[in-house]
Amino acid sequence: MAIQEGKTAPAFTLTNQDGKKISLKDLRGKDVILYFYPKDDTPGCTKEACGFRDFNQEIQALDAVILGVSPDSPESHQKFIEKYTLNFDLLSDPDRAVMTRYGAFGEKKMYGKTVQGVIRSTVWIGSDGKVKKHWRRVPKAADHPAKVLEALEAET
Repeated sequence: MAIQEGKTAPAFTLTNQDGKKISLKDLRGKDVILYFYPKDDTPGCTKEACGFRDFNQEIQALDAVILGVSPDSPESHQKFIEKYTLNFDLLSDPDRAVMTRYGAFGEKKMYGKTVQGVIRSTVWIGSDGKVKKHWRRVPKAADHPAKVLEALEAET
């Protein structure tokens, strides 16, 4: 199922860094910034996570929640959060089922070769559960959090 702006976002329940289950339905009434990234504590993923950390106060002020999703374990997420003082939940999708439903796992180019892997992407889910915006492929991880904040601010 392709993610389409204006359509209902696929439901999910994933485990966060503390072992707690987080479900999209429990976040109804808030906008959700659901960003998918390949691996904890790698250069691009760290830049992106730290960018979201640095903009989280402004994003929360716009009544939105940031959730990062990767195949890493809750234990790996916990270390990543502690190392970089991240101030939002990271969700574990070890079988990549949610990533696949959101178009964040599949064929991509890496070093000139086609491989299967996590596609760095972000889905903005509105407070009504519908997709407001889908960044299908994020080219520059470090610049992306600012672009997400700009999009949120443009809505208010």
